[in-house]
Amino acid sequence: MRFRHADTIWATFPGLASAALYATGVDARVDTAPRAAEYTARALDRLAGSTEGECPEVLAWRRTFSRLGVKPTQYRCASESLLRRLRKEGTLPRIHPLVDLCNALSVAYAIPVAVLDVDRVAWPLLEVRPAGGDETYTAFGGGVEHPAPGEVTFVDSAGRAHARRWTHRQSGHSAVGEHTRRVLVVAEAMHEGGGTIVPELLKAVEEEITAHWGAGTETAVLTASAPDFVFGD
Repeated sequence: MRFRHADTIWATFPGLASAALYATGVDARVDTAPRAAEYTARALDRLAGSTEGECPEVLAWRRTFSRLGVKPTQYRCASESLLRRLRKEGTLPRIHPLVDLCNALSVAYAIPVAVLDVDRVAWPLLEVRPAGGDETYTAFGGGVEHPAPGEVTFVDSAGRAHARRWTHRQSGHSAVGEHTRRVLVVAEAMHEGGGTIVPELLKAVEEEITAHWGAGTETAVLTASAPDFVFGD
């Protein structure tokens, strides 16, 4: 199995910082709430002094969305949406122990973190690239959409899109649930200093997964010169 960003993505966005993790042996039976609460508290401390829209990490994604022709206050990156909800409601939704943990890490670092069920992706390749227009995306409500040509998304070998507008929204098709045992976690940042922070975030994800599940993991920091993460069987 292989995950990568297309060469055109690296060429267009040389400031991209990305890292990925593959884990096996996860399930929904562990309690990650105490650790998630610690990461969420970090985010709340930060929000006490400023709004999510003032975070350099969020501003960088807003600039990226604008460059892609996406209105950034209409379509927010996932971390901004989570921070916004946290600021307004004081808590994050509980979905799945691993998703909850990654969402908490996402707000703590203000960086989008995607978590996909590996067994719901058509391999051998999952690539972040501009859509051709014929890809299919399944929304969480079950409806089918087609990303517009040029929209950046995660596309698998069957032409299925697993995201809309890059880091805006994941697909319901590959969402983590009770059935999930293998996951791919992807963190992506655009702000200055992201090349240092993203590996730190990935290390935190790996440590938490190992501590809670004792799961086997593989990781990679992705760059323009080393864009491929080859993992699994």
